[in-house]
Amino acid sequence: MAFDFKKEYKEFYMPKNKPEFVNVPKANYIAVRGKGDPNEEGGAYQQAIGVLYAVAYTLKMSYKTDYKIKGFFEYVVPPLEGFWWQDDVEGVDYTNKATFNWISVIRLPDFILEDDLIWAKETAAKKKKLDCSSVEFLTVDEGLCVQIMHVGSFDDEPVSVALMDTYLEQNGYVNDMNTERLHHEIYMSDARKVPPEKWKTVIRHPVKKI
Repeated sequence: MAFDFKKEYKEFYMPKNKPEFVNVPKANYIAVRGKGDPNEEGGAYQQAIGVLYAVAYTLKMSYKTDYKIKGFFEYVVPPLEGFWWQDDVEGVDYTNKATFNWISVIRLPDFILEDDLIWAKETAAKKKKLDCSSVEFLTVDEGLCVQIMHVGSFDDEPVSVALMDTYLEQNGYVNDMNTERLHHEIYMSDARKVPPEKWKTVIRHPVKKI
């Protein structure tokens, strides 16, 4: 049975639809950085996702090639995630998506190292005829956060964020978003197959004690 992050680490991928605190350990990702409206057809964000998945599946299927990754075991590619921010905006302005900065990421098992990513980028580029040079190895140490499972359209996220903010206030904490600690989303639904009102998105904000 292939290792599945969603099932093994439910506390990070399947929170309740009410706010809760979580301590998130350091994790490695493949990542692509960009800017602009994620909904733009054929735009930078959608291109980034295509490249990320090409590299992610090259790593996942590496055991079927001559390239052997030390400590490898079969696993399910984890869900797409994203870190988001806007310059000179506190929180998130959902009405102005063109100003979004984003880092799109897919989590890596701990046994995959930077050298393995170099191989995967070169292999995916040749096989898929894609420019994979934008993909980087990223380590994120989120630490203490508040999170919630948001159900519905991305445009309705402010409702869930407001619940998180109220929860923080009641418990003596505040958001601690800055250039290092960012608004984080994990996409648990396939937007191509599921209607927007049923989309499940983990929303996670870094926090600190007042």
